[in-house]
Amino acid sequence: MTQQQSQDARFVNGEVSFWMRSIGIPRPRPTLAGDISVDVAIVGGGLTGLWSAYYLKQARPDLEIAILESEFAGFGASGRNGGWMSAEPAGQFRRYAKSGGVAAARELQREMFGAVRESVDVARQEGFDEDLVHDGLIHVATNSAQLFRAQHHVGELREQGWGADDVFELTPAELAQRVNVAGIQGGYWTPHCARMHPAKYTRGLADVVEKMGVTIYEKTTAKSVDPHRVNTNRGVVTAKFILEALEGYTVSLKGKRRKYMPMNSSMVVTDILPPDMRAAVGWDGGELVGDVAHSFAYMHRTEDGRIALGGRAVPYNFNSSFDRSGRTTPSAIPGLQRRLLQLFPALDGIGFTQSWSGVLGAPRDWCAAVNYDRSTGILSAGGYVGHGLSGTNLAARTVRDLILGEDTNLTRLPWVGRQSRNWEIEPLRWIGAKTLYAAYGYADRREYATGQNRTHWTARLANVISGR
Repeated sequence: MTQQQSQDARFVNGEVSFWMRSIGIPRPRPTLAGDISVDVAIVGGGLTGLWSAYYLKQARPDLEIAILESEFAGFGASGRNGGWMSAEPAGQFRRYAKSGGVAAARELQREMFGAVRESVDVARQEGFDEDLVHDGLIHVATNSAQLFRAQHHVGELREQGWGADDVFELTPAELAQRVNVAGIQGGYWTPHCARMHPAKYTRGLADVVEKMGVTIYEKTTAKSVDPHRVNTNRGVVTAKFILEALEGYTVSLKGKRRKYMPMNSSMVVTDILPPDMRAAVGWDGGELVGDVAHSFAYMHRTEDGRIALGGRAVPYNFNSSFDRSGRTTPSAIPGLQRRLLQLFPALDGIGFTQSWSGVLGAPRDWCAAVNYDRSTGILSAGGYVGHGLSGTNLAARTVRDLILGEDTNLTRLPWVGRQSRNWEIEPLRWIGAKTLYAAYGYADRREYATGQNRTHWTARLANVISGR
C-alpha cells in the first residue's frame, strides 16, 4: 500500500458516514418542547422506527405517533451501513427452529425474502428509490477453506428453505464475468438482495413518514423507558404503546447496558475509479459482493463508480463504548484498505476518500427478536446482527400487527417473544470479544498460508465458545 493511499490529506475519518457526507447533513427537525401524550412513542429514528411508523400510519391514519431521535433520522446504523438489503436471516436458523420448530423457522426465511421485495417496492412507490438496484448478492471464496464453507453454507440454505431459484452456485469463470476478484475459487449468487444508498433511502423514508403525519423530534434523547412513559432530556412522553428501536444504541437506556453488544463495523471508500481500473475490476452490475473469510469483508460499488469495503476492524470497545461521529480507530484503516487491494490488485494506486464506523446490535444468542409486554405497553425490535436493512422492514410490520392486536402469520414467527440473556459483565465481555476476533483473524491467515480445504480449528473453537 502506498503512502498516498493511507495518508492522503483529503482523506476524511468519521463525519457520520460517506453516505451522509455525500448528500449533506439534513435540515434540523424540531426538538421536543415539553411533556406530551401520544398513541405510539417510538424511541429511535432509524429504519426500525421509521418503518414501524410508516406501517402503523398506513393501517391507522388516526394514530398519533411521535419518533424520538437523539441526533437526526438515520444518524445511526441506518445511515452508515454497507447498503446491503439482504434476505439472509437476522439470526441463526437452528436457534429459531429449536424454539419454534423447523416449519416456523423456514417461514421466517420466506418472510425475509418478501421483506427485500417489499422494501424495494415501497421505495419505488413512494419515490425514495434513488441509487436503488435489485441485482442480488455474490459471495466469493478466495481459498480452499472458504470454498468448503461456501459449499457447505449453500447446502445449509437448501435445508432452510432456499429453493432452486433462491441461490445459485457459480464457477470461477461465471463469477469472473460479474466481478474480477483475485484468486476466486468459487462462490454463489442470490437474487434476494438490493443495493441502496443508506442516507438517501433513510432520509427518503423519514420524509414520507413525516408527510403521513408522524412527528419526528430530533436532538431529543431518551434516558429511560418505563410503563407507558419515555423520559427524555426534553420532557416526558406518555403513550399507550412504546417501541424501543435503538439497535446498538440500546445500551444508552437505563437498565439496558448489557442487552446488546454494540459491535463496530468500519468502512473505507475509494475515489471514483478511472476507466482502466473500472475495466480491470469488471464489476458493472449492481450486485453486492462479500467474501467467505471469518473476518468477513462486504463490498458495494457505488452509483458514482467507487468501491466501498467494510469489515469488523476493531469489533468491540471496552464497556460498550463507540465514537458517535463514526470515526474509525486510525490503526484499523490500513487493514481495510489492504483487504480491498488484496481482493482487487488492479486498484493499486487508487486513493481513498473516507473511513467511518457504526455499531450494530448483537444479542447474546445472535438472534434478532421482536417483543411486546402487554402489561407495560413496551415493545422492542432489534438485534439484526448485520442484516437490518430488510430485517427492519419485517420487524416493523410485525410491530404493527402486535400493536393493532392482530393474530397474523407475522406475529407467530419464531423471533416474536424471543428472549436472550444479557452479555457478560466487563472485563469479561471485552476479553471475550477481543480473543474471539483474534482467533478468527488467525484462522484466516492460516487458511491462506496452508491451503487447507477445511475451516481452521481456531475458528471452529471460536464458533463453539461464542455460540455462533
